[in-house]
Amino acid sequence: MSSVLDSNPYLAVRQAFDAPWDGPKGEKVVLKQGQISLTIYPQDGCRITSLNAFGFELLRQWNPARRAFQYGCFPMIPWVGRMGGAVLSYNGKQYSLPMNKPPHALHGMACFGPWQTIKASDNVAEFSFELDRPWPWKGQVIQRIELDDEGVIVTLTVKTEGDTFPAAAGWHPWFAKWSGDTDYVKGAPVGEPGDELKVSFNADWQEEPGDNELPTGKRISPRPGPWDDCFGFNQGMSAALIWPGKVRLEMSSSAHSMVVFDKQPDAACVEPLSGPPNCINTAPAIVTVDMPLVITTRWALTTD
Repeated sequence: MSSVLDSNPYLAVRQAFDAPWDGPKGEKVVLKQGQISLTIYPQDGCRITSLNAFGFELLRQWNPARRAFQYGCFPMIPWVGRMGGAVLSYNGKQYSLPMNKPPHALHGMACFGPWQTIKASDNVAEFSFELDRPWPWKGQVIQRIELDDEGVIVTLTVKTEGDTFPAAAGWHPWFAKWSGDTDYVKGAPVGEPGDELKVSFNADWQEEPGDNELPTGKRISPRPGPWDDCFGFNQGMSAALIWPGKVRLEMSSSAHSMVVFDKQPDAACVEPLSGPPNCINTAPAIVTVDMPLVITTRWALTTD
C-alpha cells in the first residue's frame, strides 16, 4: 500500500486497492420480500452489504480490517477485474486509468464516489453513478435491485451522454463460506468442512491465465479448483452455491463470463461478468446513445 494516501477514501482507493476504507456509511436502503432481505449502502460503492435468506446471512461482512474490495457485493463498472497495465486502448488512442493494484487498474470505478438513490420501495430500488474523470467519457450507470418471490434480480445499465466508448460490467460478491446469523458471519468463521459453501458449475471453457494475472486470450478445458480464474459459457453463465442444510442459491445471467475466487479461508467470490478481465481492451461492449450496455443476474434462493 502507498505510504501517503489521500484522506478522502474515494480518492485513496484510486491510489491503492488496499487503502483504508470506512465501510458502510451514509443512508442505507433495505429491501424485503418474504423471508429474504437485502441492504444496500449507496455511498459505499452502491454495495449490497447484507443478503439474508431464511435467517442466514450469505455475504461476508465488513469489519475494521476490511478494505474496499473485500466484503459485500459491489458492482464493477465500467471495467471488470484487472485492466492490463492500467491503460485503456480504444480507437487508436490510449488512456491511463488509476493504477491501484500495480501494474493494473482494479475493479472499475464504483467505489470512486457516492451513488445517488433514484427510488426505493419495499422490494425495488434504483441507484445512479455519474461516469466522469478519470474515465475519459461522460456517462451514467444505473443499478436496479429487486426482490421477488424467488430471490434477487440485479441489473446494471451503462449509458453514454454522447460519445461512444468501450465498457464492461458485472458484480463482485463475497459469499461467506460458513453461514449463520449476521453476528456469526461478522466473525469471519471457519467452521466444519461438511458445512462449508459448495460451488458447482459446468463451464464450457476456462480463460487461460497468464503470468501477468490477465487472460491470455486462449480458451482451455476447465481445471479443478481452488480457483482465481475466469470461465466461459456458450448459453449464459450459471452456478449453484449451496450452504448444506441451509440455503441454495442458483445464480444465472445471459452474460457469458464468470470469475470464481475461492482461495480465502472464510469467503468465496462467484462473479457474473459481461466479459473476462481486461475485456475492456480485448473484447469490450461498445456503448452508444442508442445501445447501452445492460447486464442482469438472477439469484434464485431456496432452502437446502
